[in-house]
Amino acid sequence: MEANSHVALDLLRKAHPPETASGIFTEKILHKPLRLRPTSPDPNHKDARAHRRLQRLRKKEKAKRRQKPKPLSAKEKRITGIYEISNESKKYEVYVPLYRMWLGYVWEILGMVKGKPTWVTAQTAGARLASADFHGAKLMVVRSKSVSTVGLRGIIVRDTKFTFKIITEKDELKTIPKIHTIFRFHIPQPDATDEEPDPGKIKGISNDGIGPNALVFELHGSSFEHRAIDRATKKFKQRNMTEL
Repeated sequence: MEANSHVALDLLRKAHPPETASGIFTEKILHKPLRLRPTSPDPNHKDARAHRRLQRLRKKEKAKRRQKPKPLSAKEKRITGIYEISNESKKYEVYVPLYRMWLGYVWEILGMVKGKPTWVTAQTAGARLASADFHGAKLMVVRSKSVSTVGLRGIIVRDTKFTFKIITEKDELKTIPKIHTIFRFHIPQPDATDEEPDPGKIKGISNDGIGPNALVFELHGSSFEHRAIDRATKKFKQRNMTEL
């Protein structure tokens, strides 16, 4: 079929000058590439259906690798026992280095340095201590509605939303509810004879850190029912304690 008798050229001539219509017809219609997709299966594959299925599986696996791992549910955590402490680890001496690390951590957030006693008030450091991590702290129960827990002392090995789990000096794991309970902990002053604060060389480490100018704090568990990770970003406000 000649170009002069093409119906598309006749329509183009009605809208454009003859030269412009001929150029558009030649470029857009006569010389337009026609791309064809093969409909027959690849001769290299004996089973095209199995090949397509394999491609789908590979695509699904690739998409799965890009996704973030799904967190474990509470039931799966209980079954796996990832938070359980083995009997071999229920020893007080095992967690003494953790307590020393916690002292270095709390000295840093309170700005305590060698040879300079630090006096802390609720206005200056209350928010820092409320947002601090207490894993490794050594505390004692001074008041509680549960009379059997009064007097217990040990190192915190797990800080949950509603409880403290501590290891006592008798190598016993105790779970203490926070509600209606007041805890007390001490922070000794860094040793003035060291060039840098060394948690391994402190005075009074054998008796809960009570030494010269030690800082004494009381923690009201009913106002502390938050996970450690949630306290790090929570802003605490001063308010009256109605339970006292």
